[in-house]
Amino acid sequence: VAPPQDLQITDPGLLGSLDVEWKPPPNVQNFNECTVKYKFEYRNTGDGDWKVIFTRKLKSRVGFDLSRTAEVKVQTLLKGRCTDDVEVQSDWIYATFQVPVQGKLESEVRNFHCVYHDWAYLKCTWQPGLLSPHGVHYGLYYWYEGLGHAAQCDDYIQDHGINIGCMLQNLSQAEYKDLSICVNGSAAATLLRPVDGTPCLYNPAKPSPPKQLAFSMSASEELHVVWSPPGGDTPPQCLEYEVQLAEDWGKAKAAWTSVSTQMETTLTISRANQSRVSCVRVRGRTNIFCADQGFWSEWTQECFSVSSEVDKQLFILIPVVLSLSSSLIIFMLIGQCKKRSPAGKPLQASVG
Repeated sequence: VAPPQDLQITDPGLLGSLDVEWKPPPNVQNFNECTVKYKFEYRNTGDGDWKVIFTRKLKSRVGFDLSRTAEVKVQTLLKGRCTDDVEVQSDWIYATFQVPVQGKLESEVRNFHCVYHDWAYLKCTWQPGLLSPHGVHYGLYYWYEGLGHAAQCDDYIQDHGINIGCMLQNLSQAEYKDLSICVNGSAAATLLRPVDGTPCLYNPAKPSPPKQLAFSMSASEELHVVWSPPGGDTPPQCLEYEVQLAEDWGKAKAAWTSVSTQMETTLTISRANQSRVSCVRVRGRTNIFCADQGFWSEWTQECFSVSSEVDKQLFILIPVVLSLSSSLIIFMLIGQCKKRSPAGKPLQASVG
């Protein structure tokens, strides 16, 4: 079977999503009793592995890092009665695409990263490039599948009048999709190199700290810790938690120790009798069932002290001693009153 024809790559202006098209082999009409499919592979130059798509279509839209050369290849797959149900493969055809390099490498923004807070808003920040001239203007553009065209940020974060970040709201339509982002710069007399990124929206997610941390101590010296999921739009089933405990063993400084990483919101910890003060803190992040990676939230700030067994016995003894002392004083006062009255006779009021 012959390979496809006229493999082409075009840029529709969607921030790294390129359209790849080809035509069927010239003799495809001769294979009415077989199924014709195409194996389409693509990557950026420097990547070790090819990404693979099997399709019967003649067009595909895929994402690339436009700072590097895009490479694609396609072959014909034929199988059916005309091949005795044996799959026949054609030779590959190849094509590449490269955006012309603009500006020096030192002119692109530095430390560009994005964090999706509480599954509610995406915050992207950056620093001006080393060769950024005075009066530079930065703009952030984004696109995801379903958005008709690339859109620009309308809520910038500024420092001395220069855009250094962007807040993107209302991204629910981009759920579990690749979000293409480009930060470009313009200056009066200098070309600035853009920087691109394609994060999956929920991979850089960062939730708020857990809420309503509470604790109780059982008679058997077990510490029960309970908390609630954070607020915001983060689904509770998408969270996992890390619990840490710090214990003061006397003069040594208390050190935090991880005691659990779990998806439940309750934990029972067995404590050693020698410890005097227990501090518990909890933080959360998106689990592996909802994202490939995620950022830990900040720690909860609640800290509490639990007295040791010796101190508990002392606290129990003090009320007993106070009670006995009070009873003794009362008996002494009663005795003093009896001594002042005539023996065996009640006191009588004098008559004027």
